[in-house]
Amino acid sequence: MDWSLFHPFWAIGVPMTLSIPLGRLMARLLDPPADRVGRGVDAVPMFLVRLSGHREPAPMDWKRYAIALLAFNAALFALSFAILWAQSLLPLNPDGKGSLTALGYKDAAGVQYDGADTAVIFNTVCSFVTNTNLQHYSGEQHLSYFSQLGGIVWLQFVTPACGLAVMLAVIRGLRGDRNLGNFYLDTARGVFLVLIPLSLVLAILLVANGVPMTFDGAVKARTLEGAEQTIAVGPVAAEVAIKQLGTNGGGFFGPNSAHPLENPTPWSNMLEVIAIILVPMASIVMFGRMIRDRAHAAVVYGVMTALLVTGVGVAIWAELQPSPAARSLPVASGVNMEGKEVRTGAVAGATWSAITTATSNGSVNAMHDSFQPIGGLVPMSLMMLNVDFSGIGAGFLNMLMYIITAVFLAGLMVGRTPEYLGKKIEAKEVKLAMLAILVHPILICGGTALFAATVWGRATVANPGPHGFSEILYEFTSAAANNGSGFEGLADNNPYWNIATGVVLLLGRFPSLVLPIAIAGFLAQKKRVPPSTGTLRTDDLTFGAMLLGTVLLVGALSFMPAVVLGPIADHLTTVVATP
Repeated sequence: MDWSLFHPFWAIGVPMTLSIPLGRLMARLLDPPADRVGRGVDAVPMFLVRLSGHREPAPMDWKRYAIALLAFNAALFALSFAILWAQSLLPLNPDGKGSLTALGYKDAAGVQYDGADTAVIFNTVCSFVTNTNLQHYSGEQHLSYFSQLGGIVWLQFVTPACGLAVMLAVIRGLRGDRNLGNFYLDTARGVFLVLIPLSLVLAILLVANGVPMTFDGAVKARTLEGAEQTIAVGPVAAEVAIKQLGTNGGGFFGPNSAHPLENPTPWSNMLEVIAIILVPMASIVMFGRMIRDRAHAAVVYGVMTALLVTGVGVAIWAELQPSPAARSLPVASGVNMEGKEVRTGAVAGATWSAITTATSNGSVNAMHDSFQPIGGLVPMSLMMLNVDFSGIGAGFLNMLMYIITAVFLAGLMVGRTPEYLGKKIEAKEVKLAMLAILVHPILICGGTALFAATVWGRATVANPGPHGFSEILYEFTSAAANNGSGFEGLADNNPYWNIATGVVLLLGRFPSLVLPIAIAGFLAQKKRVPPSTGTLRTDDLTFGAMLLGTVLLVGALSFMPAVVLGPIADHLTTVVATP
């Protein structure tokens, strides 16, 4: 029996089981009652917030909360930019890494330039400040240990905590709290009460499985042929733990979790893929506890799980098919192992691809560019929908926009004012929800159209025809969804790609955080309407089906033309048409 076939059951079943107690614990830690604020373990984040100058963290309305979010991230941007720019002057640099500006790039004709390029720093900082971790560089080659820990890993803790803080604020608004909390205190709680403890446990387990954790420089080894080989090491376990748990995805090494020092054993592979989805699942359980409506949270959880299981199933089916490139060759027919790690195989690679894109994680243990066209369509489509657990906090916020839309459409059909959690949904909330939904396809389709029509994109693809178009489409989809994974095949380290995707990263992140805060602020000011016989229930299968249908309908209308030009055309020309 091929036991690898059971990998997806463990990869989904274990985090589902663990998410229930973790979600309950998160609700107690991140939203303590008034008499427990600053007491017990909550004293740690409270002390740090007071130490920063906020003697008594003041409650914030939605405007102050949004301003605090944007100001804090602007400060993160400036500090991170300075660290990467001055890397060669900073400590913990045993291998003498220079500034990231000296990385060099390829122009649209593929010519290599080695001059200074601040665009790659701009792209990198945009990527990590937005919890995306899209990497146009290779960490072990271009970053010092200080940049990895003081810049990259620090952002990998703080930026998911920002998303979790916004989720907490929105939930408080939905349940009727006039003040949405304090952004700085919520962020500190997320870092010190959730992400650091979980990362410490995971890092220890990864070290036990052979993942390096050292501040020594690269190791020199001599091969059997007598050549000298440089093997990069470093504080790998610390970064891998938070890159998975924080839905970050940026690897210490260029090959990410396909690298044997990031992911050395089948057990490390299982631990890392479980960690990807654990906190996003737990955050939905936390949502149900905080609004005191576990049945509604179960419906949202069920819709997200249905999308995830479907994506995993389709990806596995596609990658278990033989590669059409090998049909005319005198080789044994088997599963599509192109771009796969032989240590993990096709099933584990396909499972990871679906989970990492459903959760806006972006780490990879296989090359998506080498997947079958339908197999590559799965991660692309999950990022296009961008509601399937997604990043910490962000998945719920994106799904909330569809919930409001579904409730509004149901109200139109029955001729009643739409209501959600006892609050009337009016034109203002619907307009903001639709704006949040439409920003996503505009960024993806607009960026793809521009680069597919110009030399900026056409000259950087590795493959002609539909597959080359898919490479461009995937890159903008990954950036807009704040995912960070790459279809690869692109020569994307040039000023055109760095600036374009950097702008998309910012626009894909902050409107999707600020607009839900505004909606929550408006709903918090409204009186609760008692339920009646005409109230739309949001805690049954009917609403679940309506919500799922709304997500799929909007997704199809937004992305079907691009998908037909890319993965579907690729499938028809390479798989169906190949004799």
